[in-house]
Amino acid sequence: MRTTFLAKPGEIEKKWYIIDAKDVVLGRLSTVVASILRGKNKPTFTPNVDMGDNVIIINASEVKLTGKKATDKVYYHHSNHPGGLKARTAGNYREFNPEKLVELSIHGMLPKNTLGRKQGLNLHVYAGAEHGHAAQKPEALDINKLV
Repeated sequence: MRTTFLAKPGEIEKKWYIIDAKDVVLGRLSTVVASILRGKNKPTFTPNVDMGDNVIIINASEVKLTGKKATDKVYYHHSNHPGGLKARTAGNYREFNPEKLVELSIHGMLPKNTLGRKQGLNLHVYAGAEHGHAAQKPEALDINKLV
């Protein structure tokens, strides 16, 4: 009789990947990174265990938005006070806080539970080309080959 392999948290090997987001479409980048954070690129994927790898994204300020998303795509959040609905466009995020734009896009593709929040902590986004994770020896991942 065959049994399904289920990974245990102690058996998991985590890698570090670095992705250059320069001139990459935001949605294409987000789907690939969300898949890596969940661990769906591994043959031993188990949905209820954090199997994902750590991902570093550099040059987030140069990510590409297609069509009129820079002006028409609006992100809303509420301050929990009466009349406290705030709205910002994707272009505004890309100009003033590009890390937040990429994080919002990727976190929206992760599960909405404690496991998804834990997997989201493995994401590190930087607006420029410098990052502080050289000690982890990240592997460069060409996003254009995966999309």
